[in-house]
Amino acid sequence: MALVKLHTEFFRNLNFTEPVSFSPSFNLIYGGNGSGKTSILEAIGYLGLGRSFRVNRHQAVVQHGEHKLTVFGGLDHGFDDLQNRRSENPLAHRLGISRDVSRKETILRVDGESVRSLSSLAMHLPVSVIDPGVFDIVAGGPGKRRQFLDWAVFHVEPSFAAGWQQCQRVISQRNQTLRNGRMDESLLRIWDAQYATLSEQVSSARETTFEGFKRAFFSLVHKVDMSWADKLKLEFYPGWDTTQSLTDVLLRHREQEKRMGHTLYGPNRADIRIRFQGRPVAETFSRGQQKTLVILMKIAQSVVLNELGKQVSFLVDDINAELDESHRSMLAQKLQELGCQVFITSIEHPDPDVLWKGNPTPEYRMFHVEHGKLKEE
Repeated sequence: MALVKLHTEFFRNLNFTEPVSFSPSFNLIYGGNGSGKTSILEAIGYLGLGRSFRVNRHQAVVQHGEHKLTVFGGLDHGFDDLQNRRSENPLAHRLGISRDVSRKETILRVDGESVRSLSSLAMHLPVSVIDPGVFDIVAGGPGKRRQFLDWAVFHVEPSFAAGWQQCQRVISQRNQTLRNGRMDESLLRIWDAQYATLSEQVSSARETTFEGFKRAFFSLVHKVDMSWADKLKLEFYPGWDTTQSLTDVLLRHREQEKRMGHTLYGPNRADIRIRFQGRPVAETFSRGQQKTLVILMKIAQSVVLNELGKQVSFLVDDINAELDESHRSMLAQKLQELGCQVFITSIEHPDPDVLWKGNPTPEYRMFHVEHGKLKEE
């Protein structure tokens, strides 16, 4: 499904007097620094991620002098959106999120009905972000790659979110027991048993999705003829040596975990290990190669969801600053082939002939933003 309607209230510097209509294909948004380009992507991200992809604090997103923000979105019928269905009922779903930062309250709505979890909102709008921070997937720590993988697992396996949340609660309880000065071994064994069961479920879902992603990734890499493709290795590491049961691993490392005061083995330590000629790509790839790798990983994610009939909305922030012309063209072409919805921001007026150089130009809408106001050209 694609986001075809957006309205915000007191979100950053955005000043929408009425809902904005977007293309289910490409949306090109340009304007000067501080005009509100990234804020538009951030608002869309709120509906698909339940949070900002820029900052952790909700207070930073609320307009100055206000205490509450609201974002509304309307989704079309996605790949099944035939012309006659558009005319009868143009929107398949209506999403809404409201945060009162003073009361620390959140209200979530889907089609006018209140829902309790962010996952109930996010499942309808798979949002993939490409911004300066995304390249930490390669250069950053395991947490970034876990987050990258879990986004896909969430949209592939509906039960994953609840299982992973439950697993994290057990990890928290287990950590409290480990930090206790007089550790209760019998209690810890109970947590170990629960943790091992949940860990197997979480890791199985991750590994299944990873295998699908890996196939899509290498198929894509060979199509675009990357010179490093044959010597690149991707491996899913679940967070412990799976030749042994997690329960045995935890028992064998009991004293180590007690000294550290937290859980050292299990799905909280999972990673995607990416190596070139046996060494981490963060050490062997140039900055340009790392960018190419991350872009292809992001596209491969959308291939996996595409095969399940799910349309991904890409938020590409400040494309000219992060990607050179060849990378921009490759990204635009591949996302067009997959039928993704795309929002691209830039300071300069975008030139579709350059973006889709040598390829047919898809349907797109052009917007200019200034002082938080969005105007279609």
